[in-house]
Amino acid sequence: MISLNYRDTSPIYEQIKNGLKKLIVSKALKENDKLPSVRSLAMDLAINPNTIQKAYNELENEGYIYTVPGKGSFASGNFQVDKRRLEELKRHVREMIAELRFMGMSHEELLQLLEEGEGDVK
Repeated sequence: MISLNYRDTSPIYEQIKNGLKKLIVSKALKENDKLPSVRSLAMDLAINPNTIQKAYNELENEGYIYTVPGKGSFASGNFQVDKRRLEELKRHVREMIAELRFMGMSHEELLQLLEEGEGDVK
């Protein structure tokens, strides 16, 4: 499900958050699929449950998952867009486009890249 890279400079909770987010966005985790419990995932990954809880909290704050008390956490299908996160992602895309253009990528190549990305999500 999720693998950790201990040589990566990003914090473990971010790796978990990004791994789960990728599974949700790619629809490997479908709407209303139950996520592993905090304790279960912590045991599987041999890390502190507080690290998992932090990742889950951030995913819930961003709308990627929701929690039902006493039942667990689930993948959200029609999550509410976090306006701050949306603006942050747009900024990142603009920065990447500027760098790719600087490196010589044409407008057509950028459009093709965008179309390839849309295929990943479907």
